[in-house]
Amino acid sequence: MATFVLVPGGWKGSWSFEAVVPLLERAGHTVHALTLTGLRPDDDNATVATANLDTHADDVLRLLDRAHITSATLVGHSYAGMVVAAAADRADGRISRLVHLDAYVPRDGESCWSSTNQHFREVFAAGAAATGYAVRPPDGGDPRRRPHPLASFLQTIRLTGALARVPRREFVYCSGWEDRTPFAELRTRLQADPEWQVHDLPTGHDAMHEAPEAVAALLLG
Repeated sequence: MATFVLVPGGWKGSWSFEAVVPLLERAGHTVHALTLTGLRPDDDNATVATANLDTHADDVLRLLDRAHITSATLVGHSYAGMVVAAAADRADGRISRLVHLDAYVPRDGESCWSSTNQHFREVFAAGAAATGYAVRPPDGGDPRRRPHPLASFLQTIRLTGALARVPRREFVYCSGWEDRTPFAELRTRLQADPEWQVHDLPTGHDAMHEAPEAVAALLLG
């Protein structure tokens, strides 16, 4: 049986996988869904202001240590593609499968800011205008979303090359929001890379809520 570690994207917590977790558990697997530092309901302003990409990668590594996980399927949605890449690079071989669920797949020296499109750079900038350190959620969407640490969107990732030794690496492209997606060029790049397996889902970006059965089936595949 597999051990899944599910990492949510911007503004979200572990609740974003609430419809997928029981489907994986019903199939007999162990599932850990994370809420990253700065996104927890009791985090204070100082915690939000100081949380960055390294903080979030450390959240994943601490879970691996705490739960004694040695062979994880690490799943990152959206922004969390940055997080799972950083964590997998530092996990000393404890990641057996990496799934970027409509998520950034960074190269060394890239950031979420540099990897995204102009639409989302404007969302980040406008959302952080009030505080300078926390990006308020875009209008609409789940009311449980919280302001996201700006530093985590801006910090560049440092990769040693260990990430390339993860045996199974997959990218899921959600095709139902092609007017705004920042991942179209990434999909083309990874389709040409024999070390990556690319899947398409005909959903919007929030595939875990729109099509939890399809997401679970893909993860169980």
